[in-house]
Amino acid sequence: MVFDRTGGKTYSMKKRMTHTSILAAALGVVMLASCSSHKLCGDPEAKPAQKYSSKRYRKALMERDSLCNLSKEQKAEIGRLNASYSDLDSKYKQLQAASGDQLDKLSTDLGNKQAALNQKDARLRQLEAILMRQDSVLNVLNNSVKNALLGFNPDELSVEMKNGKVYVSMSDKLLFKSGDANVEVKGKDALKKLAEVLNKNPDVSIAIEGHTDNVPIKTALYKDNWDLSTARATNVVRLLSNEYGMDAHRLTAAGKGEFFPVADNSTPEGKARNRRTEIVLSPKLDILMKLISTR
Repeated sequence: MVFDRTGGKTYSMKKRMTHTSILAAALGVVMLASCSSHKLCGDPEAKPAQKYSSKRYRKALMERDSLCNLSKEQKAEIGRLNASYSDLDSKYKQLQAASGDQLDKLSTDLGNKQAALNQKDARLRQLEAILMRQDSVLNVLNNSVKNALLGFNPDELSVEMKNGKVYVSMSDKLLFKSGDANVEVKGKDALKKLAEVLNKNPDVSIAIEGHTDNVPIKTALYKDNWDLSTARATNVVRLLSNEYGMDAHRLTAAGKGEFFPVADNSTPEGKARNRRTEIVLSPKLDILMKLISTR
């Protein structure tokens, strides 16, 4: 030990250096032990030298391990979410492709339906045009027939338009004698005037229908009223075709007998109205039927 200039005690330089070296070595051992022996993140067990660590150090390691575990869970969750996202994205693309195909199909179906609707609309307009033309033809025909037959009395014949046809009804007293099917002179005159009008309208079909009252008849020529009505209708057809130059293809004869009365057979007036020959005029339906049958 030596004294300084003020009289106090002091250590020698050599001893100071020794104490300092020892302290530094000790600290180095402690730090080396701490740094080289701590548990790595995720290690299942502590290394042997960890027992020398402080409480704060162990707490920090525990918090770090907790964060490590949370990080692993988050990574696993992110992996699951990525897989789910990939699956949903794949399904979305499939649905998108399918919806595109479905949309194309719906668009095609809509186009086809629209085309069919347009076609039906065009056909409807054609039908309306034909019906309007037929109505016009019937009106002209009705007026022409009425004008041609003005010289005959109402109880001898009548002309009316109904159900899209023109009906010319001629009584039996104008055309025939009772129980006979031969056309009388005055009846021939009426049929001739009618034929002149019909020959100018070739697009009109003509049906001749014979009608009687309900009084039974049986003669050497006619077994019953049906037989008589048929013979009368047939004779009118022959007269129109052979005498007045009408196309036989336009003519049809039919015997209706007593089965289509227009009046009550219980009175003489009713019977007189029922004994008639009806000439039914209708526009040819060839064009109309062809249009209707077209699909």
